[in-house]
Amino acid sequence: MFTSPQPDVEIPDVSVYDFLFASLDDDDLARIALIDPASGAETTYGQLRTQIDAFAGALAARGVGTDTVLALLCPNVPAFATVFHGALRAGAAVTTINSLYTAAEIEKQLRDAGATWFVTVSPLLAAASAAADAVGMPRENVIVLDGAEGHPSLRDLLGERHPAPEVVFDPATHVAALPYSSGTTGIPKGVMLSHRNLVANVQQSRANIDLRDTDRVLAVLPFFHIYGLTVLLNLALKQRASLVTMPRFDLVDFLTHIQTFGCTYLYIAPPIAVALAKHPIVDQFDISTVHTVFSGAAPLDGETAEAAGRRLHARMMQGYGMSELSPVSHAMPYDRDDVPVSSVGTLLPNQVCKLIDLDTGEEITEIDADGRTRPGELWIKGPNVMLGYLGKPEATAETLDAEGFLHTGDVATYDERGWFTIVDRVKELIKYKGYQIAPAELEALLLGHPKIMDAAVVGVLDDDRQEIPKAFIVAAPDSGLEADEVMAYVAENLAPHKKVRRVEFIDAIPKSASGKILRKDLRAREGATA
Repeated sequence: MFTSPQPDVEIPDVSVYDFLFASLDDDDLARIALIDPASGAETTYGQLRTQIDAFAGALAARGVGTDTVLALLCPNVPAFATVFHGALRAGAAVTTINSLYTAAEIEKQLRDAGATWFVTVSPLLAAASAAADAVGMPRENVIVLDGAEGHPSLRDLLGERHPAPEVVFDPATHVAALPYSSGTTGIPKGVMLSHRNLVANVQQSRANIDLRDTDRVLAVLPFFHIYGLTVLLNLALKQRASLVTMPRFDLVDFLTHIQTFGCTYLYIAPPIAVALAKHPIVDQFDISTVHTVFSGAAPLDGETAEAAGRRLHARMMQGYGMSELSPVSHAMPYDRDDVPVSSVGTLLPNQVCKLIDLDTGEEITEIDADGRTRPGELWIKGPNVMLGYLGKPEATAETLDAEGFLHTGDVATYDERGWFTIVDRVKELIKYKGYQIAPAELEALLLGHPKIMDAAVVGVLDDDRQEIPKAFIVAAPDSGLEADEVMAYVAENLAPHKKVRRVEFIDAIPKSASGKILRKDLRAREGATA
């Protein structure tokens, strides 16, 4: 087994709230925690904690407690921190929902998570209300942060000034966050992350990520994604840094906010790295305050990373993780210059991992003459590993073995100098701009179209070398089905990031004797990629 080059760190046996806010001192209370670039409004750490306590008190007064699941559908705005941590403070579990989801997708998550409370914002209220109505959730249980007729607002709840409740639970077993992930295969599943999981991963990340209280972090990656939740929000709050929130990505706004607010630390996904490396508009802004750019959520090629770093005169870093790991397991260490940016860095502390030969199932231990192992599936064990998938013991057992190792489905190599490189993936999940797309979900939808006899979806690379979903379609005879109709059908029924962006009509979907789609055969066709 491989271990971290870093010594183990202490993981306190406390709730997320106590971990982040109990130790605030007088200097911390006056620090700026959150900045809203739309208004310029600043929230200090003292104000944030007061709001969190008041929101927790208002929820508790309405019966929210340790048996409650609260759904949160909200873009990156300062109030997200109040709601998420206020709900945890009240003992509830929070299931975060993708802001791009349709009403049908929201409804599925509400039902599966068992959510009885829902917090959203007015621009997303139409889809949220439709989903809430479908599951029979009362209007008074749908909180609209910025206000809407017939719904309580954040101002209303904070104004009640209820004291924060006293709640008791075991941080190691009590679910704090319930993000949804497709895991290694299949449709989205609720990932049960305990308070200890989230506390542990912040502590582990601090070993390799040098974020300080003098930093200003541009928070553009969504907080509803576990990457944004742990590495942007919680790590920044623990380090007493300042967060400049962005509800959605726009390159001009992104660059403007860096220039206006003097942002120093950027957490991004690979498409933003491509823009920073290549887009001519970057040169029109003074972004010299940036000293570090950390990329995650999907693989970033070393050439693009180095080009972006040179252009910004900033250090480029990369990490690896998945929702089931809370999410970070590997990151480039800030105090080493020899780790290539094409790698995902070193294993974070308090973990062990294995590489498993894909053909034999044996553990890989040999290092070749070049100083590397041969590729193998990455298995990870540590305090950041999820409790399991909500209500899906079979899916949990497929991903998490009896020894506690999470089978990631990703293929990696190990360099004898301590770093890992992700070279492929066993799983069929498509990652489009950091969003997870399950081919099975798209295929199930496509098969519901009256003109489609059979369908399969794989990831291919577009002209910008970003992975996109491509559908292989067997059309009904004499149906006259066109590619545009296929793409429009998916677009009407699923979130924008799940759109099928290429279509190819074929005579038959290649399948194994057991009926499993042979995706490798589809990827082998011209224009497809693993």
